[in-house]
Amino acid sequence: MAKGKKHSEDEILKVLKEIEGGATIASVARAHGVTDQTIYRWREKYGGMQSEELKRLKELEAENQRLKRIVTRQALEIDAYKEVAEGKW
Repeated sequence: MAKGKKHSEDEILKVLKEIEGGATIASVARAHGVTDQTIYRWREKYGGMQSEELKRLKELEAENQRLKRIVTRQALEIDAYKEVAEGKW
């Protein structure tokens, strides 16, 4: 793979399954064109996950970002209302 190319989560899970199947990290890393450190990072983040769990994780991350945007927007609105109430506009 070309340097800087992103791997999909499904590809990452397949790579981790190869390692769980008994292949060495070095050989799998070489075969997929990534470093050993990348494999360790993937294993830390995705280790033991199934495809369904990964999909749910992505859904929760997207929902979390949406909720953070809502809270930020509300905080800005509250600040604006306070300034209007104090006559700073």
